[in-house]
Amino acid sequence: MNQFWVLLCAALLWCSGMGSLAGAEVVINVVDTATEAAVPCRVHLRDSAGEAVLSEALPSYRDHFVCPGTATLDLPAGEYTYEVERGPEYVAATGMFTVVDGAKNDVAITIARITNMAAAGWWSGELHVHRDVQDIELLMQAEDLHVAPVVTWWNDRNVWKDQAIPDPLLVRFDGNRFYHLMAGEDEREGGALLYFNLARPLEIMGATREFPSPMAFLQTARQHDQVWVDIEKPFWWDVPIWLASEQVDSIGLANNHMCRSRMYEDEAWGKPRDETRLPAPRGNGMWTQELYYKILNSGLRIPPSAGSASGVLPNPVGYNRVYVQLDGELTYEAWWAGLRNGRSFVTNGPLLKVTANGKLPGHIFKAKANGQFDINLVADITGRDEMDVIEVIQNGEVVQSLTPHAKSYSGELSAITFDRSGWFLIRVRCKNPRTFRFASTAPYYVEIGDEPQRVSKSAAQFFVDWVEERTARVKLTDPQMRRAVLKHHTTAREFWQDRVEAANAE
Repeated sequence: MNQFWVLLCAALLWCSGMGSLAGAEVVINVVDTATEAAVPCRVHLRDSAGEAVLSEALPSYRDHFVCPGTATLDLPAGEYTYEVERGPEYVAATGMFTVVDGAKNDVAITIARITNMAAAGWWSGELHVHRDVQDIELLMQAEDLHVAPVVTWWNDRNVWKDQAIPDPLLVRFDGNRFYHLMAGEDEREGGALLYFNLARPLEIMGATREFPSPMAFLQTARQHDQVWVDIEKPFWWDVPIWLASEQVDSIGLANNHMCRSRMYEDEAWGKPRDETRLPAPRGNGMWTQELYYKILNSGLRIPPSAGSASGVLPNPVGYNRVYVQLDGELTYEAWWAGLRNGRSFVTNGPLLKVTANGKLPGHIFKAKANGQFDINLVADITGRDEMDVIEVIQNGEVVQSLTPHAKSYSGELSAITFDRSGWFLIRVRCKNPRTFRFASTAPYYVEIGDEPQRVSKSAAQFFVDWVEERTARVKLTDPQMRRAVLKHHTTAREFWQDRVEAANAE
């Protein structure tokens, strides 16, 4: 009899313990404070042990899920913390709640806009999305993102291998949001090129690390009128070869080594930085900037782009994004045209609106020779993070720094002066110990007299040396394959050597 009561008590205790874990239904409602309407958003939810809580019913990835404004979850009893975000134009909402068995568990959360960039003609997009096609609309709404081509082919992976290619490939939804279903990526030994607006995948399946050359696929893609080609990061080994071809359209200044909660602190299999001079965690971000400035100093004009690689790396969609300014209605074609013209800024945090003598980024100023050309700068900057510094970069050098110790700044910056042709841009860096959080305008250009572009000898020589380093790394042993690849290196070296000889600045 005693054994019976012992077993009964043990069973009751076990059931009681299970009851404390069984939990309850929890309904999370997120509302825009201004409209009082449910708003799509991203939710980072953690239990008392700090483990991420995801949703089986909603698009979930790594440490977060997105919802249309309402999420219903079955959660064990206990305490939970949350962060709710909707891109950089909203204040993040943080808090905690307790789930109690048998109780009503409704969680009401409000988030407020910081600013409305679209209302001012600034439209957000990003160029590196690896998420499932069926989730893309809610993902874009949750991040308040307006343009997002989806990578559906990538080396040996091809979503369309066993199914028909959709028609149309371009989808417009929610009034002013666009995605295209034929973005692709060639990512191999020399780095990664991203392709947009093609009608079908490139025939890249079966390519090896070094052969065929990425230039073979780039030249094929260029036979299509609407194609856009993006250099995914500035430190990939083949960057000087791609640049010398003059067949690329943009380059990833805000790229996927910059993540929401961390940095990828090395250059993967790309050209490494001097880690003593540029230490972690921000060194990779600064190296990316330096390389872009060397490209501009060599006389090439290529706009910056942004991409997060959500679906591969631990970023939400649109963490790194580029805003393009349009005077008229947003269309997919107009957005790309604005990006080409550099009427843009890239960001993973600050919202950076700048005018120079009343002009937007990408503008080309023209002035007569034998005189100074003065440029007055006005900045309107806001965001969620406190700024570390606002910088004016002129011909690759920081010529002005302002430390506002605030999350916003609105007003004039000191004027800058040119007496020779060159370029400048505005950069903001934030106080974040874990990652490189920043924003940068696209470059402005200044042409004075008969010298339309500044070409730096040292910058061009940097790329000559880079091509030679890259050539030495090619390990192909088949003579025919090796010749086919290295012919592009030879052409690139000649291109950069010509720049060295034509340089008009040190």
